[in-house]
Amino acid sequence: MTQPMFLTLADDSWQRAHYALVVAAGGLSLGRDVTIFAGGRSVLALTPDWKGLEGVIADSKLEAHGIAGFGELREAVLDLGATVMACEAGLRMAGLSEKDLLDGVTVRGIVSFLELAGDNPVLAL
Repeated sequence: MTQPMFLTLADDSWQRAHYALVVAAGGLSLGRDVTIFAGGRSVLALTPDWKGLEGVIADSKLEAHGIAGFGELREAVLDLGATVMACEAGLRMAGLSEKDLLDGVTVRGIVSFLELAGDNPVLAL
């Protein structure tokens, strides 16, 4: 059995969110269970239109360079079975509600995430 991976995001950086998806997709491809917790304004990464994130690079520009776009990575992470959580307080901070999130994303608090992580390391991006 492989060790599960726990990732957390805290700000509205597109770069950090994109890299978290790269790390999550890599872990999932190796058969690891992956949980992502989006806190603060990083919850914007879990909406259908992630353009509210800071420093967005268009998927078409990335794909032209052979790099997976944000949408492709996010879809793969959800399809490969990652547990994806949006922070309750983060939603309020961003002016969003649960209905603004992608299907498959659950709303939880940090205590729920930490309880799930247990003694496993948490990677903050």
